[in-house]
Amino acid sequence: MYLEIFDTIQRALSAAAGIPNPILTDGGTHADFATAVAFERAKQLHRSPVQIAEEIAASLREDRSIQGIRIETKGPYINFHTGAGFLKSSVESALQPGYGTLPMKEGRVVLEHTSANPNGPLHVGHIRNTILGDTLSRLFRKAGHRVEVQYYVNDMGRQIAIVAWGFLHLDGARKDGEKGDHHVARVYIAGNRELEKDPGIVAEIDLLMQQVERGDPTTAVLFRNAVTECLEGFKVTLGRLSVRHDRFVWESDFVRNGDTERLLNRVRRMEECHEDGRLWLDLSKEGFEKEYILRRSDGTSVYAARDLAYHIWKGRNFDHMIDVLGADHKLIGAQLKATLKLMGEKAPEIVHFEFVSLPEGSMSTRAGKFVSADELIDEVSRRAYEEVTSRRDDLDEGAKQEIARSVAIAAIRYDIVKISPEKSTVFNWKEALDFERQSGPYIQYAHARACSILSKAGEFDPEFEFTMESEIALAKHIAKFPYVIRIAVRDLKPHLVATYARELADLFNVFYQFEPVLKSTGITRQSRLTLVKATKNTLAETLGTLGIDALVTM
Repeated sequence: MYLEIFDTIQRALSAAAGIPNPILTDGGTHADFATAVAFERAKQLHRSPVQIAEEIAASLREDRSIQGIRIETKGPYINFHTGAGFLKSSVESALQPGYGTLPMKEGRVVLEHTSANPNGPLHVGHIRNTILGDTLSRLFRKAGHRVEVQYYVNDMGRQIAIVAWGFLHLDGARKDGEKGDHHVARVYIAGNRELEKDPGIVAEIDLLMQQVERGDPTTAVLFRNAVTECLEGFKVTLGRLSVRHDRFVWESDFVRNGDTERLLNRVRRMEECHEDGRLWLDLSKEGFEKEYILRRSDGTSVYAARDLAYHIWKGRNFDHMIDVLGADHKLIGAQLKATLKLMGEKAPEIVHFEFVSLPEGSMSTRAGKFVSADELIDEVSRRAYEEVTSRRDDLDEGAKQEIARSVAIAAIRYDIVKISPEKSTVFNWKEALDFERQSGPYIQYAHARACSILSKAGEFDPEFEFTMESEIALAKHIAKFPYVIRIAVRDLKPHLVATYARELADLFNVFYQFEPVLKSTGITRQSRLTLVKATKNTLAETLGTLGIDALVTM
């Protein structure tokens, strides 16, 4: 209902103001919708925005497409009031399963995220990529898109060659109970220490890289086995975070099938191409001073070449490409996009994110200084269990453990996704697990409270008489959920849904505090219970979109 009315008003406003896609916003406490479009027209016409607002409003009142909507001006602002029918229809929609799901769209989306080098466990820095990417994939599906989520396996780089060298030359047998990714990290760290002692090992590493690119069977199996062991460990960690990829795409496949060589042959025909032993592109006309190297002087391709081949393949098999990359990949991401456009191929949209850290400081897999995602999940789970036990000692051990697991993942996922991707953040243990403030568990607790109220209420007939300020504010916020989904997908900003969820929990708690539900009577009681049910359903849909369990009890 919200989206339909929003779109109808925006079309009418565009016609009346003579501006395509005029900004239309929530009206807050003053109206259902509002616009400041008169300011924009005033700049163009050099007239009073107050006078222009009156003229636009007069034109809108004549538009038959929005009859029934009351239009008023407040100085230069135009407000729209939809009436009680809008709230009734919106809350009715929110009672339905799958509320907020948008109509199916044409085309297919491929979304690549995480894609960490398989040389050690995922750590805290990686999982912002993971959680942003997984939340985006859930949002796109909620918005009606067909999505394939991919992990691009970097299995040919120098870091993997160091791992392979370590497996050949070091005593790095896997320990009992050791996860594969942790085992690979131990070998990788040991290999780097040997390199520091003996720089001559670099030649051996280079030889391995040349052999794997030539397709030497023994070397290829060595690389593949090491990477597979690491990936199996990754999958366990990703599963704990409620994350799943649809496909793991191997970098080496684009060498084996000839796509990389075909790509390089195309590049040679570009006027920007240079060969001086190496093969590289001069992208200075596109604003890049640094050479974009695609092949080394020893004849081996670099990651950028294989990445171009991968993206050409994606562009020809999908309608829309999205990559989630760290801020340290801004240059190579921009070079990739520029090269694809010069070649006449589709370029991806890239969501760059700044880094997340712990108060303990920065991390480096090579130096062996990192807090693995497994360690983070274990520690947050331990703290969540302590919190659940202090609140619900009446539960049996299994129930406490299960709630603690869900609460821990909610704490991690929400604390990371609530921040806009372009801002760096520090994961705060205490705030992430605070049931009383703006956290994942806080939103879960609001859902559990709604479930408890409905359980105590028994059967009731839905009614939609909302007269109190807290009732109206809550109903209006529920109505906005489909719009928030659309905007979050359009702008690739999953934090907008996290903010919406927290605001919904806030408004529900205010409503619950000031308006008796179970103790009210008649149509008031039925209307408030209807609002509780709509809130519960909307919270459940919102939490699911964020990859968080909607708990019934906490």
